[in-house]
Amino acid sequence: MADCVFCDIVSGEIDAHVVFENDHALAFLDANPIVDGHTVIVPKKHLERFSEMPREFIGGTFYAVREVNRAILTGLDAEGTNVGLNDGEAAGQAIPHTHVHVIPRYSDDGGGSLHSIVSGEAGEDLKKMAEQLKSVI
Repeated sequence: MADCVFCDIVSGEIDAHVVFENDHALAFLDANPIVDGHTVIVPKKHLERFSEMPREFIGGTFYAVREVNRAILTGLDAEGTNVGLNDGEAAGQAIPHTHVHVIPRYSDDGGGSLHSIVSGEAGEDLKKMAEQLKSVI
């Protein structure tokens, strides 16, 4: 797609530090990393939203996520990782091309869990919420 930085990386028009590639996905170091080793995994096809990703790209993309995650744990001696995907502008998706972040974590890095991203209060009617979600799956 025109004017998509991730499509330009996939096509080779923009250089990136690639760490993994398969038929469906490309993984490269984030150009503006939160920490050393922060890696981004993108489907090779321009897919704006994860919620619209075709099934055939999900397996290959998340296989790449797992391989990068393993490499970060082993190669960087990370104690853990955060794996995150922002789906839509309201969720913080800055580039309209599906991408997954894998971020190395260490016990003394001062970061929090994914629960620290959003604060608010959820309702208590879990049964109603489950039924609502099941009705559209």
